Amino acid sequence: MCRNIRTLYNYDPPSTAADMEAAALQYVRKVSGYRAPSAVNEAAFNQAVADIARATETLLGALRTTAPPRSREAEIAKARIRNAKRFAGAEYSPNQ
Repeated sequence: MCRNIRTLYNYDPPSTAADMEAAALQYVRKVSGYRAPSAVNEAAFNQAVADIARATETLLGALRTTAPPRSREAEIAKARIRNAKRFAGAEYSPNQ
């Protein structure tokens, strides 16, 4: 699974169309192996992004839960804590 694709469901405020399109773009890039398609493949690439974004919007609109909505800020804070634990002791040099 592509690490850049994030959970979009059950957030307050809800995920936007831009969030869904960004996730669709990451998915199509991963599956196709193209970061940017050639001119001959561009139409198919862009159509796939649009189709997946639309399917994502349909899915998120149909899902139901009784769980309280998550906070993006709280999820970001948890991710930072996980990363700090994961990389504890590892030296970081921006020139590597």
